[in-house]
Amino acid sequence: MTSHKNKLATIILGTSILSSGLLFSQSTLADPAQPGHYAIDAAHTAVLFSINHLGYSDLNGRFNDVEGEFDLNPKGKSKLEIRIKTASIDSNHRKRDEHLRSPDFFNARQYPLITFTSTQVKYNSKGEPVSISGNLKLHGKTRPLTLTVQAKRAAKDPWGNYRSGYAATTSLKRSDFGMNYMQGGIGDEVKLKIDMEALRQ
Repeated sequence: MTSHKNKLATIILGTSILSSGLLFSQSTLADPAQPGHYAIDAAHTAVLFSINHLGYSDLNGRFNDVEGEFDLNPKGKSKLEIRIKTASIDSNHRKRDEHLRSPDFFNARQYPLITFTSTQVKYNSKGEPVSISGNLKLHGKTRPLTLTVQAKRAAKDPWGNYRSGYAATTSLKRSDFGMNYMQGGIGDEVKLKIDMEALRQ
């Protein structure tokens, strides 16, 4: 009886390892996104941020209104442009969001848009973007910024559209953009993550 159980366990374990290997193989052998012009799908794109709050915790939030487009071309000119409405900031707290929109922080009335425009896109040997350098315009100042990019799936979606997905991360200092309110209490470093889907036009 024990021998039968051991054989059954070995079969199950072997099947699990084989399945994991197949999934890994399918992931690593996935085709990179096709070159072309893409429009960001705002409904499936999130610009997320994280900043330390008085040393107690990291405050997380997002911007709800984002749009943009990019040209994907590993063998030619590539370009990414992202536009974010400053007033769409959302930290899950109404009064705090009102303060974040004020001149103490983003000054959304005077600077209604945050933009990122690429200057260089680097690809790996598979033709997938791995880093995007460019200029971030925020709070009336423009500074260089580099996104580290991970390519996700690229394929036709259930509605027949060709869709690609990416995750991008970076960090910046808010003081570099003249946002100095409560320095020493609220953190200076801001971590950013962009989860993005785009449709080939």
